[in-house]
Amino acid sequence: MEALLLARIQFAANISFHILFPTITIALGWVLLFFKWRLHRTGNVAWMQAYKLWVKVFALSFAMGVVSGIVMSFQFGTNWPGFMERVGNIAGPLLAYEVLTAFFLEAAFLGIMLFGADRVSPRVHNLATFLVAFGTTLSAFWILALNSWMHTPAGFEIRDGVAHATDWFAVVMNPSFPYRLTHMLLASGLTVAFLIAGVSAWRWLKGDRGAEVRLQLRVGVTLGALLIPLQILAGDMHGLNTLEHQPAKIAAMEGIWEDERGAALRLFAIPDETERTNHAEIEIPYLASLILTHSLDGEIKGLNSFIGEHPPVAPLFYGFRLMVGIGVLMLLISWSAWWLMRRRRNEGEPLPRWTLRAMVAMTFSGWVATLAGWYVTEIGRQPYLVYGVLRTADAASAVPAPMIGLSLALYLIVYAALLVAFVRVVFLLASKAGQGERDTRSRDVVGVPA
Repeated sequence: MEALLLARIQFAANISFHILFPTITIALGWVLLFFKWRLHRTGNVAWMQAYKLWVKVFALSFAMGVVSGIVMSFQFGTNWPGFMERVGNIAGPLLAYEVLTAFFLEAAFLGIMLFGADRVSPRVHNLATFLVAFGTTLSAFWILALNSWMHTPAGFEIRDGVAHATDWFAVVMNPSFPYRLTHMLLASGLTVAFLIAGVSAWRWLKGDRGAEVRLQLRVGVTLGALLIPLQILAGDMHGLNTLEHQPAKIAAMEGIWEDERGAALRLFAIPDETERTNHAEIEIPYLASLILTHSLDGEIKGLNSFIGEHPPVAPLFYGFRLMVGIGVLMLLISWSAWWLMRRRRNEGEPLPRWTLRAMVAMTFSGWVATLAGWYVTEIGRQPYLVYGVLRTADAASAVPAPMIGLSLALYLIVYAALLVAFVRVVFLLASKAGQGERDTRSRDVVGVPA
């Protein structure tokens, strides 16, 4: 492979691994705060037991995110020096704001959150949990501000080939930022909802029937059922924004080659960039125009209007359908589980076993959907690094392909091992939490103080 493609794959591998962990910590911090709030409202110690388990998952995810983020940041200098040379006046401050406002806030109070439950007052511990949760969201704010600016740049001018900010408010609040931030925050919430529900369902199937498991399962299912309709609405609004500012991306996502009015929705197709057509299409007439323009007769520009300027079609076409397909599964499973849970409230088993197994299968579905959506977003920006401003090829370094290929192979090996280890540790923590609660109940039965 040529050096440019290898460099793109390497950065994609790094950011794919990195994004998994902020996707958990952004929403999990707020869920932990909810657990503490319920503890103080009800006095039910099961909420604290839930907190103790998931704060460990939060700490593990936070550590993995920090380490992988540091590795990723080095690639701006090694593989993409042209990025900082051309747009560093904008990217640099936004990244610095993230460190100075968000990361420092998280780092300052994380220790209290993790180790201070028995050492500080409940009010101080709750405050620390809130500030860490707020810090994770603030971090997402700044990172998504930069990423959105790369898609819909605004508030700048080019002088001597270098971008300079002219309006920082316009830079941050660029046209796609509100939609992209909302979409990502909801994706994080859904990731955590199905992670909690899946792990809790696994514990129940393994015989761990404590009250805290029931509470966690209910929280996961309810959160998923509440957020998925909001994500569908946010996705629709984000799609309208993308059609306005990146029509070539929409054309690739929908596999539309010619300008069309009343465009059909391709449920499935095999895009062929050589012949510039689709094979084996399964479509619903007018539906793409209805979804994207809210009009049966709405016009959608086709890929042939952007020859040489549109992204690769197949990754966007299939990636978008994977993301939407998982979203539909989330909707069906979470709503079915919530309805069944409401009907079986007073029974010994919170859900039928087939539903519990479905929740276990969906444990990491949020990760898959997030990655699919991220690939659609980032590949859809090609051939630009900053849309309409800086081409990807113009920002690449002169590092030879063999060097990039070697480091890429090492990254992939390490990341695969770490990912397997992370998943195993999450389930190990859940298993030990269940064993600890069973031991506590056994001591209470025989009269030994817990």
